[in-house]
Amino acid sequence: MSLFQRFFGLTWRQMQAKVRYRILILTLLPILLTLVSLVFITIYWNISYTGKQLFMKVKADLTVAINTLSSVQDHQEKQLERVMHSYEFQTGFRAIESGNNAQLDAIHEFLQQQQKLLNLDFLRLVSIDNVAGDPQLRQMLPRVIGHQAYSGLMVLGDSELTRIDSHLAQRAHIPIVATPRAQVPKNAEETRGLLSRSLLPVPDAQGHVGWYLDGGTLINGDTRIVDHIRDLVYDKGTLPDHSIGTVTIFLNNIRISTNVPLNIGPGHDRMQGRALGTLVSEEVRQKVLDQGKLWIDRAFVYNDWFISAYAPLEDIRGKRIGMIYSGFSEAPFIHNYLLNIIELGTILMLVLLVSGMLVYRGAYSLLQPIERIHHVVNAVQSGRNMRIGALGLDRDNELANLAEQFDRMLDLLQHRNAQIQAAAEQLEMKVEERTRSLQEKTEELQKNVKLLNETRHQLVTNEKLTALGELTAGIAHEINNPTAVILGNMELLRYELGDNASSVQEEIDLIIQQVGRISTIIRSLLQYSRPGEFNAPLEIQQLTPIIEEMQLLVRHSLGKQEVVLLPELHASYPVEVNRPQLLQVLINMVMNAAHAMDGKGRIWLRAYDWVVQGEPIGARIEIEDEGRGIPADQIGRIFDPFYTTRKDGTGLGLSLSYGIINRIGGTIDVRSIVGKGTLFTISLHHRAKEPFNPPYDNLFGQADDSSASS
Repeated sequence: MSLFQRFFGLTWRQMQAKVRYRILILTLLPILLTLVSLVFITIYWNISYTGKQLFMKVKADLTVAINTLSSVQDHQEKQLERVMHSYEFQTGFRAIESGNNAQLDAIHEFLQQQQKLLNLDFLRLVSIDNVAGDPQLRQMLPRVIGHQAYSGLMVLGDSELTRIDSHLAQRAHIPIVATPRAQVPKNAEETRGLLSRSLLPVPDAQGHVGWYLDGGTLINGDTRIVDHIRDLVYDKGTLPDHSIGTVTIFLNNIRISTNVPLNIGPGHDRMQGRALGTLVSEEVRQKVLDQGKLWIDRAFVYNDWFISAYAPLEDIRGKRIGMIYSGFSEAPFIHNYLLNIIELGTILMLVLLVSGMLVYRGAYSLLQPIERIHHVVNAVQSGRNMRIGALGLDRDNELANLAEQFDRMLDLLQHRNAQIQAAAEQLEMKVEERTRSLQEKTEELQKNVKLLNETRHQLVTNEKLTALGELTAGIAHEINNPTAVILGNMELLRYELGDNASSVQEEIDLIIQQVGRISTIIRSLLQYSRPGEFNAPLEIQQLTPIIEEMQLLVRHSLGKQEVVLLPELHASYPVEVNRPQLLQVLINMVMNAAHAMDGKGRIWLRAYDWVVQGEPIGARIEIEDEGRGIPADQIGRIFDPFYTTRKDGTGLGLSLSYGIINRIGGTIDVRSIVGKGTLFTISLHHRAKEPFNPPYDNLFGQADDSSASS
């Protein structure tokens, strides 16, 4: 980005922040803060105040439900008193006192009629002996004060209900339904019954009590009480639309009397079945039944969340036997709450939109010059030569001053850019000239350095070869004379021994052969120092016989060093070589491999046909050892004359071998890993070719690590 672009981009952003957006933000910010504050105040009020009001209402509803349940028991006592004071009952009871027991059946029949009229589930006359013999009634006797009735809740088992009335035992059975968030039911059915029971003493003429009226209601499956309470506390208009008010009486944690519907939600009849036999949620059970505390909070009721209130119920002995519940569904209140928030948010957005439009229209005269400045700045950034010019404003106006400063700055920048461009072009031309000159001198220097290195290397090599030639000539002269004497004497010895020479014929032949090898080595030295004078004859040879002969010659030396030679000879394609010279190369490389292993190890000697794209080219020989390997910084020098890492080495072995193979167009490749070993590969053509003279560095593959060589 240019200086102009950075400057004007920053200026335009600052101008936007200070004029257009700042006007809109400063104008709309008070409105926005006010409306947002109203929304948060409304939310806070709904959460704190409305939530508290809901819990206060449900608590009051629970109080009404508890009082209504007590009033039902009081009403039940009054019903028993009216029966006792009725003419029919008093007439029959006086007859019984006179000893007319025949009237007892008439009283029972009268009580059955009154039971139906009063909507009681049982009503009977029992003697004091029967009361004393009934464990449940016996618990009520101490609470009967004078001639006043006593009422309370009582839980009776199946057999106890049967003793009162066989129909009660059948009505008490309620199947238990597994309920979400509730304890897993242990039984499939509840057979116990929860009774609202009243006991009224019946005194005789002298005021003695010998009989009692025993009556009450079985709450299991009876919806009269819960519906009566619901109609009292959740009448029409007390709850929002679609909200359901419910009341439940529990035996332990089981709903035995309820108006909680089975189906709650849109599309379902509110009273489509009742959730009898379902269980209260586990958290409510623990707090109300186990701890005996009130629950005033939201709770999961059967299959939905309700604003709920629970209170424990106790029997006549003060033992917690169940709960009473009142509550109403939570979803309609949440729906109304969210609807209010959406309405407030919609009003907020509309007010902001209208306010923004009014502010924008009011500031149009101010924003139009800004748009002009913006257009010019964008045009200049894209490369066009434009100016802001007159904006039609007073000279003292800030925007008019800003536009004038912009135009002056644009003129100044244009002038400076022209100067910079001219200077840059001149500088670029000078840099190109200097760079071109420097490159030419650098290339010339590189060529001179390369030529100097090649010349120096050639001079050193020539000096070595000259010295080697003189030394080799002297050695050859001194060694050839003794070898000639040895050969002559061996022939004379064979002649003198005559037939007796057969016993040492093998030793004589070996001496003559080794003397010949000495002569061959001398010729090779002369050949290395003066290669043009020793062009050994080449012949088509099979590799296997040559390698086998080499094995015979090195067998003794390898045996003393405990080195094992492992041949794998599979070459069948002949090659054009000089047999003695190739033999010399193989011996030299095998002995080098043996020395690289410190006198112990294995050497693999492989020979196979050299085939490229299905066409035979020649043969290859691989010599692989498991020695120390050749380091990477030494592997490029191993074929240099007189380079060696052995104390007793001459440094001519590999160099001579390379020269012999190179003169017939072959190659020697090397792969080496330090600590694992080295692999030499000799490639020989079927027909000898012109010598190949690449730099030594190109003879080798990569060798991260390598092993020592001679």
